[in-house]
Parts: sequence; structure tokens; C-alpha cells
Amino acid sequence: MSAVTAEHDHHDHGPAKGLLRWVVTTNHKDIGTLYLVFSLAMFFVGGTMALIIRSELFEPGMQFVNPQFFNSMTTMHALVMVFGAVMPAFVGLANWMIPMMIGAPDMALPRMNNMSFWMLVAGILLLASTFFMEGGAPAAGWTMYPPLVLQTGNALPFAIFSVHLLGISSIMGAINIIATIFNMRAPAMSLMKMPLFVWTWLITAFLLVAIMPVFAGAVTMLLTDRFFDTSFFDAAGGGDPVLYQHIFWFFGHPEVYVMILPTFGVASQIIPVFARKPLFGYSSMVFATAAIAFLSFIVWAHHMFTVGMPMAGELYFMYATMLIAIPTGVKIFNWTATMWKGAMTFEAPMLFSIAFVVLFTMGGFTGLMMALAPLDFQYHDTYFIVAHFHYTLVPASVFMIMAAGYFWLPKWTGNMYDEKLAKLHFWLSAISVNILFFPQHFLGLAGMPRRIPDYAVQFADWNMISSIGAFIYGPSQLIFVYIVYKTIKGGTGEKVTDEVWEGAKEHSLEWTLPSPAPYHTFSTPPKEVPTLSTSRS
Repeated sequence: MSAVTAEHDHHDHGPAKGLLRWVVTTNHKDIGTLYLVFSLAMFFVGGTMALIIRSELFEPGMQFVNPQFFNSMTTMHALVMVFGAVMPAFVGLANWMIPMMIGAPDMALPRMNNMSFWMLVAGILLLASTFFMEGGAPAAGWTMYPPLVLQTGNALPFAIFSVHLLGISSIMGAINIIATIFNMRAPAMSLMKMPLFVWTWLITAFLLVAIMPVFAGAVTMLLTDRFFDTSFFDAAGGGDPVLYQHIFWFFGHPEVYVMILPTFGVASQIIPVFARKPLFGYSSMVFATAAIAFLSFIVWAHHMFTVGMPMAGELYFMYATMLIAIPTGVKIFNWTATMWKGAMTFEAPMLFSIAFVVLFTMGGFTGLMMALAPLDFQYHDTYFIVAHFHYTLVPASVFMIMAAGYFWLPKWTGNMYDEKLAKLHFWLSAISVNILFFPQHFLGLAGMPRRIPDYAVQFADWNMISSIGAFIYGPSQLIFVYIVYKTIKGGTGEKVTDEVWEGAKEHSLEWTLPSPAPYHTFSTPPKEVPTLSTSRS
């Protein structure tokens, strides 16, 4: 600890000036900002792809793009949103907040921190370059199932190398987070005194370290099948395309929880502050998070009920999947109990958090429906699946990233954001996200397949409504960009206190720091930390 402190002592001057500061910085706040700005940019890139998809589906018939480009859009939209927007946003929040929450001066491995960010940028740029290659960008879905993905043109090896870069970036970020949390906490902070956001990220980091090499292995096997005449997934050579699905989903299912567990952490920071109460059942929240992470490794084949697995396999994966509802239900119950009889106020972070609890619960219910193997034969590869995972990723992950922005932006900048504009952003988002995704449940139940650019006329009405929701939701996110820009430039002119939100100091260490947070914080660890354990709940 003393060595780290000493190293930071001679960095005690402020940040370097100019563009070079952002290229070579090792400061956790700078790198957090880089991640957040990059993820916001990718959110709009991925969102533009989604608007192209919804424009094409506005009415039956081929309108704007050819089927190949449409399938490239569905594939790249998913890859950009998962690896370019949602995951980097949470890594950005982790970089900014974890050292401030645990009383550390910086991340444990600052230079690696810088490198992991620039590898992310390189990976996404390489992925984007596939649009300009012969044969176009990958168009086989983000899962990249063989044999279809092996028909990709020249872009295939570049897309696979891009996945490797993004995976290495994620693993380095995760190792950094684990090392920071285990080695750099303030002496007074035991594991069971850590804020929930730190706990959820610690568990998420272990998930990342475990699953990213699996994905790397799967896509490398694709590469050798295509260029080196192996037959891992080629039935003609004794391989099995279903083997790829098993390997992919062993990565893919925990990956879903990589995008949702930090969300739970953010909600567990925000709800107690605006309910003016301690988080109900702190230790049960920690154990529920760990249980979800563990169970996420043993349910992967519920994505594969229709591949012809034996009855015993279908029964096992059905029951194991339903089991995940228990720790998830614990979390929903605890957030609701935290709000119960609290002195609640409804600022933008709390509005987004309440919408998250309600809409994520809906996404969870449709997940339970899909867990039932006989019923999943009807839902599989229809728009019902699209509706389900977007309910767990947009009103959950994306809403809580926005909530985190509103919650911590005053601490980062020292300025208050425009509350009226933030509420306008919330209501436009909350209403339009339901217009966008709720009709897709009906489309799926009626049998509309996903990843198709054209469809039968009986699906026309709900598709039109869904597209109208998209055309409202997409542009309304520009309000968020304007609010962030305005806040950085001075906001409402109202300077915030160190605590920002009334009573926040009781819940986490960052509210004891000045606002805006200084470039270097906690060069000496704090003597006292908030007590969060269940004894107060």
C-alpha cells in the first residue's frame, strides 16, 4: 500500500494538458471518462443500426436495404451494443467509482488500465472495418453460428481477431478490478462493508476472467475450420455444428450476467439514497449476486432446447434455469423492501431505478416462460426472444447506466444537472421503450421469426408500432447527451455540496470527498467507512 501511495505522491500535480493527457493517462478517473465517452458514442452507433433495422421492418416488403446488409445490421448492432456500449460503460463506472468507494488512491494496475481501454478501441475499429471488406460485415447473427458464419467473405478473420482484442481488453480490465478490490481497500473496509456496486463488480470480474477465454477458443476453432481444414464444426469431417453452440453459450449465458450484475450494484447504491433508508438485507444481496453468477455457468443449454438434446438434458436445463429466479427474486424483494415506507423522492436517478425494477421484473417473467422447454419450442428464434432480452438489457442495463450518470455526474463535475430535462428524458425513454419492445412479445407469440428483413402481412401492425417506439426512443437519448454536456459546462449554475444527495454519506465513501472529485483522492486511506451490513437493515 505504501509503495502505491508513494508512487502517487510524485504524481500529485494535476493532469497533463492537451490531447496527450487522454492518450497516456493512467489516472482512474480519466480512464473511466474515456470508457464512458466511448461507450456513449458506441451507444449511438449501435442505436443507428437498430433504427435501420426498424425502418426496414416498418412495413412488409423490402424498403431500404438488401437482406445481406440487413443481417449485417442485426449482427453488428448486437456486437457493438454488447462489446462497445454496455460492457465499456460499466467498466467506465468501475474505473471512476471503485477506488473512490473503497478508499483507494487509484486502480491497482494503472498502465494496464490504459492499455485495456485502447485495446477496446482497436477491437471496435477493426470490427467496423469489416463493413468495407469484400463480402461485407458478418451477417450470421452475433452468435456467429457455423456453418452460416463460415460463408462470411473476407471479413471473417478480421471479425474473429476483433473478438480476441475485445476479450483481452475485458480480461485485463477484470484482473485490474479484482486486484484493486482485494489489495487496495481502506484498512477499515472488510469485504462485508463494501458497497454493493463494488461487490457486484468483483463477482462480474471473476465471470469475465472465466468466460472470455472460452469465447476466444470457440471463434479460433471457427478460424481453423475455415482456413486450416479442421472439422470441429463440420459434419462432413466428423465434427458437429451443435458443439459450437455448447461452447458459445457456455460463454454467452454468463456474458448476459456480466451486463446485468453491475446494474444490480448501481440500483443498490441509488435506491437506499432516495428512499432515505439502509439497503434491506445487505448480506442476502451479496449472496444472491454470487448465486446468480454461479448458476449462470450451469444453464447454458436453455438456449438450445430445439437442437435435439435428450429428455434428461432438457429437464436438467429447464429446472436449473428456473432456479435462477430465486436469487433474482431476492434482489427484487430487497429493493422493494428498501423503498417500503421510505421517505422517497423522485429525482431522475430514482425514476430510472424504479423503472428498472418494474421492467426488469417483466423481462424476468418472460425468461421464466422461455425456461419451460416444451413452451420454448414455440418461442425459439421468434420475436418473443428479442422482446425478452431487450427488456433485460434496455430498461435494465441501459436505464441504470443513465441512472448512474445522473447519480454521480454532480460528484464528478461539481455541477447540478437540469432536473426538468432529465425527467423529460426519463418519461420519453420509459414510455417509448415499452412501445418499442412490448409489441414484439405479440409478434413472437404469433410466430414471427427474428433476423428477417421481410415478413407476412399479418405481422404488419405490431411491427409498425414497434418501429414508431424506436423512432421516439432513439432521438430522445440525445437529450441525455445535451444534459451531460450542459452539466460539464456548468449545469444549472448551482454548485453541489460534497454529499450531493441528502444522507448519501451513510451509504458510500465517495460522498465524503469534495465535489467535483479531485484528480487524486485517498492518498491516505480513510479511517472510517460506512457500515452496510444487515444489522442496520
